[in-house]
This record gives sequence, C-alpha cells and structure tokens, in this order.
Amino acid sequence: MHVLTILDHPDPSSFSGAVAKQFNAGALAAGHTVELADLHLEGFDPRWSMADINGEADGAIPADILAEQARIARADAVCFVFPLFWWGMPAMTKGWVDRVWSWGWAYDQLDDPDCSLQRPRTGVLLIPAGARSDEMEERGYAAAIETSWIDGTFGYFGFVQRHLHLLNGSTGSAERREGLLKDAYAAGYDLRSPADGEPKNQASAPPS
Repeated sequence: MHVLTILDHPDPSSFSGAVAKQFNAGALAAGHTVELADLHLEGFDPRWSMADINGEADGAIPADILAEQARIARADAVCFVFPLFWWGMPAMTKGWVDRVWSWGWAYDQLDDPDCSLQRPRTGVLLIPAGARSDEMEERGYAAAIETSWIDGTFGYFGFVQRHLHLLNGSTGSAERREGLLKDAYAAGYDLRSPADGEPKNQASAPPS
C-alpha cells in the first residue's frame, strides 16, 4: 500500500514528529511506500475562505487544495499525527480537514448523508496526549473523541478501517515515551489494507 502521513506540529523536534517518523519506519519495514505531509513545514494555509466556497460552487478549486487532494488520491491509507489540543484537533489539522475534504469531493450530504465519495481506505490516528488514559476514560473524554472522530468525521472519508491510538502519557518519562514510539512503529508495521475484512472501528489507548 501507499501511505500518506499527515503531521501537524510546528516544532521539527517534537514528540509528534518522532511518532510520525516511527510510524513511517514501521510501514516501510512492512513493505509499504510512504509520503509525509508536514503541514507546518510546507506552510499549508488552514483558513477556510471565500476562495474555497466559490471553488466548491464553480469548480475553480484553489491550487493548494488540488495538490492535497492529489496526494490523498495516491494513498491507500492515511495516518494523522497531531497532539491532543483542548480535547480536539489543533487548528492546522482542523483547517486541513475543513478545506481539503470538501463537499462534492469527499462527501455529498444531499444525495446520501452517510456515503463517502472516496474509495475505501485505511485511516489511522496517532494522537500524543499528556493526560492519563484512566483520567480520560473516567471523564468520558476518550469515548467522546472516538464518537466525534471515528464514528463521525472520518466516517465520511471512506475509511473502512479506522484505528484511533491515544498515546497517553506523552509528556511523561523517557521510558514511557520510548514505549509510545514503539507503539507508533507497530501501528505502521501492522497496518491493514482497506480490503481486509469488513469495515471496522478500532480505538486503543496504552495503559497509563
């Protein structure tokens, strides 16, 4: 498979960057090809604008969006790596989703509200989080994130395999962080094809 990894972090030396690197290394070791989209390094503009709205209406899609959609078209699997930010996506990832996965290209709520216009793909989310997994479970945050992203947002993207990995304790000890990087490598190495079995939602969080 060809794997597109979307990285959102402004610091080139961030733990999120290390997670993306390990995930791609695992995917390469398993025989896949990989492509990294470092949104900050590439200077992606996350602001939804009138150019985007007009582009959806008249077909004059902005060039930067066409380039992102072409990268997605090449991919059999898409991996998102970004830190959990106020229990959600950072602004860059949210803007990338808002602008790139546009109506008429990713989905069509008029003809079929639940149907993606994209071909089946595997979707993976590797989310470094400073919070403990037990705290997130106890307060219902993990379930809310899974519902919002796995059952919601990424359901419109044609992701028949959906895997959410909350990398809890990412601000913890060196030993803890090393273990999370091994988990990221394993997520790349064990990546499943969208053709492997029935559509599946899968969420995991390493023990705190």
